[in-house]
Formats: sequence, C-alpha cells, structure tokens
Amino acid sequence: MRVLVVEDEARLAETLQWGLEADGYAVDLARDGEEGLELAQQYPYQVIVLDIMLPKLNGYRVCAALRDRGVSTPILMLTAKNGEYDEAEALDTGADDFLSKPFSYVVLTARLRALTRRGRTGAPASLTFGDLVLDPAKRTCRRAGQPVSLTTKEFAVLECLLRHDGQVVAKHEILEQVWDLAYRGDPNIVEVYVSALRRKLDAPFGRRTITTVRGVGYRLVADE
Repeated sequence: MRVLVVEDEARLAETLQWGLEADGYAVDLARDGEEGLELAQQYPYQVIVLDIMLPKLNGYRVCAALRDRGVSTPILMLTAKNGEYDEAEALDTGADDFLSKPFSYVVLTARLRALTRRGRTGAPASLTFGDLVLDPAKRTCRRAGQPVSLTTKEFAVLECLLRHDGQVVAKHEILEQVWDLAYRGDPNIVEVYVSALRRKLDAPFGRRTITTVRGVGYRLVADE
C-alpha cells in the first residue's frame, strides 16, 4: 500500500514514515500543503494522512481542492485541535476520517486499514488466485492451505500483482506501488523480489503462477 503523509512536524512525520515502512507500507512525505496537493494529484496513493495545520495551504484547503479536482483517495485528517467543530469541518471538506493528536499508532494503522477497505467497496477482505490466498488485514499468506512466510516487501509485491487480477503489471507500476519517491536504486530490485516469491510460492508447490511478460512486466496465470 502506498501512503502519502502530509505533515510539517519533522519528528512526527519521520516517526510515521519509519513505523509505516516497517509495517510494509511505501510512504512519501510532504512538508507543506502545496507539496501535498501536488503529490496527491500526481501519484496513485491508496490513502492520504493529512495534517490540518500546515504551511502554505492548510489541510482543509488541500482536502477541498482534491475533492473538487476529482481525487477520491481516502483521507485521514490529523489535528492537534480537539473540538466538534474542527471534526465537522474536516468531514465537510471531504475527509473520510479524523484523528486528534496525540494519537496511538495502533489506532492510526487500524484507521488506515479501515479506510482502504472502505475505498474498495464490495471487495473481499482476502485476495485469492486459485489456491493462493493473501489477507492484507491479517498480513497472512497461504497456498494450498499451508502458511507461507513473506517479508514486508515480498508481501507488498504479491499484493500488487493480486490486485491486478491476472493483468500484466509493468515493473515501473510495481515500483510506484511498493517503493516510495525517495527510492533511487536499481529498478531491477523488482526482479529480485519476484524471484523470491517464486521460490516461496511456486517451486515448493510445483506451480508456475508468477510469469514474466518479456519487455512488459509480470502477471499471475492460473495453473493448467
């Protein structure tokens, strides 16, 4: 899951980034409202964490502008204020949820999971492809009923492939979804994680589910 955090308090922003990345999220940071508005329109985020008190543009204006421009990404608004009028204004400008500072990190991540589920109306809690089952909420993976242990990045790459439901996924699309804007390494890192997934999910079960579409990317194919 790719998340945009718009927060000008450096210590909090870096703490959120560290925690979310440790939980397997790809996180981009914006330090003011204008930067947050630009990034939110440019990249395909699954959820936005948006502070209200921001330089240049406050969170209310950023949220309203995104909704006016047709960006429907779920937004969780953060505020140091704690009053019903502030909460009402957050919702009225288009936010999907709000959380007052100081907050529990456990509650924050639970709210993010709830928002992404809400954004996929009618979608099943688990992602299934044949006998391969991935549960993003529980962070579990099973094949043929057997648990498979995945690293956070392996899990994220597999989730990206599963959410495209057998379609070809280009390498750059996987990079955009699983790695953040700060990543400047070799794009062939995607191949490393795809190979690791094959070793864990295909080889032990005698399958060839994850295939390479030469010159394009990867896709999941059903077993013959």
